[in-house]
Amino acid sequence: MSAFLVLSFLVLLVIGAPVAIALAGSSLLLVMSQGSLPNLVVVHRMISGVDSFPLLAIPFFIMAGSLMNSGGITERIYDFALALVGWLKGGLGHVNVIGSVIFAGMSGTAVADAGGLGNIEIKAMRDHGYDVDFSVGITGASSTIGPIIPPSLPMVIYGVMANCSIGQLFAAGVIPGLLMAATMMIMVAWYAHVRGFHRDATFQLARLWYTTKRAFLPLMTPVLLIGGTTTGIFTPTEAAIAATAYALVLGMFVYRTLSWRGLIKVSMETTETTAIILLIVAGASIFGWLLTTTKVTDNVAEIVLSITDRPWAVLLIVNIFLLIIGCFMETIAAITILVPVLLPLMEKIGVDPVHFGLIMVLNLMIGLLTPPVGMVLYILARVANISFERTTKACAPFLIPLLVTLAIVTYWPGMVLWLPTMFYR
Repeated sequence: MSAFLVLSFLVLLVIGAPVAIALAGSSLLLVMSQGSLPNLVVVHRMISGVDSFPLLAIPFFIMAGSLMNSGGITERIYDFALALVGWLKGGLGHVNVIGSVIFAGMSGTAVADAGGLGNIEIKAMRDHGYDVDFSVGITGASSTIGPIIPPSLPMVIYGVMANCSIGQLFAAGVIPGLLMAATMMIMVAWYAHVRGFHRDATFQLARLWYTTKRAFLPLMTPVLLIGGTTTGIFTPTEAAIAATAYALVLGMFVYRTLSWRGLIKVSMETTETTAIILLIVAGASIFGWLLTTTKVTDNVAEIVLSITDRPWAVLLIVNIFLLIIGCFMETIAAITILVPVLLPLMEKIGVDPVHFGLIMVLNLMIGLLTPPVGMVLYILARVANISFERTTKACAPFLIPLLVTLAIVTYWPGMVLWLPTMFYR
């Protein structure tokens, strides 16, 4: 039964069926072939899978990020980051990273970062004489910070699938996200030393003060979200609504850079993206339920533990597996399919579900920079107007700081769980 389920899913993917259809279709085929369950169980499980309050955060976080991009707020963030760190050697590389850290506290997706800030950053770096490969590479790497620092769409999905506190996941992402930024800035500094990069701005306190005032309200978005969730003022789902309302007020009434036509466009894009994500979640709900009932999850745990029962070795195997999966599968689909399979294994070796959530999301973010399905690669190739192959080569060196961060996050659980323990336990 389990082999039939997995094989039918793979066949549907190979013939070009969308992931959601492949998940639900293979599940329906298994239920029909067995005859012991009514076919309506597929529909029932799919509806139950999306009947979850935390999933309401998805459309609002997507819309908040789109509103930030459409309302010209990304330009204010970029100007602030330039005044803050542009005076360092390789300044625009550092600006790229700091801008992504700030924007990460607003959008929750790597794609929004790459498509929004990335457009501004790559153009500015080209104008200042940076080669295209370096510009594209650091832009791609820094965009992966988006889903690690809260808010984070992948963590919302993981929290729902793993029945895990989304607030704890958000808190756990803060330090690893800052660590990602630090390792990337170290690599930018190394590039600046080797290639003799210049300083792109002089430090001026007056300019820093001016750009801080211009960007003050957008800069308060992460404070609003992180502060509100950690202090218990609102839940992560309510934080998504607050972020959307805040971005809407800034774009339409404070800065007046967002028109009604732009709002309608953002709303339609949000609806389309949300529908795609929820279809995947619905299909994965019945697929994951069948994986559990056919003992696939237990079998996977037994196979891995028969190879080794040492936690560090099991984590290494799981990391390698997730890195490979990230090359071929979209993030949301990978989380919804693999959480029911891998989480029981993690529990058997004593890994905290919140810790594993960070490990899984970070692995899949690295997958956004690896072919053939790396979404960020396709976006950057379009933004920079270069080939997909050249984009892939440009991003490859910047996998080093990401892998270093992954190793630290994997084998130093205390760092990941410090903030969740402080605020929630």
